[in-house]
Amino acid sequence: MSPEIEILRGTLDVLLLRALAASPMHGYGVSRWIRDRTDDQLAIEEGALYPALHRLERKGWVESTWGASENNRKAKYYRITAAGKRRLKTETESWQQYARLVSRILQPT
Repeated sequence: MSPEIEILRGTLDVLLLRALAASPMHGYGVSRWIRDRTDDQLAIEEGALYPALHRLERKGWVESTWGASENNRKAKYYRITAAGKRRLKTETESWQQYARLVSRILQPT
């Protein structure tokens, strides 16, 4: 598989919430976490990442604060909220059910 795998519509939010459930991170850290978890097969471009983080913030699923990054640069750190954790739980259950159903369909008969 290549790093150009397209993310299915509607999955970006749940991926970002899952990354932030691991720990608060700045945008680049979120992107790196996803790449690491997928052995560099899934990349979130900045043009999609930051608008999605801002959308999650507007929905109250994520909060942000300014801090210093590992290289001492100013960075906006995001963390999942209690509402975001509830949303992540719901979305995770939904995606797991969806994956099971698609897997059944893809099995040879």
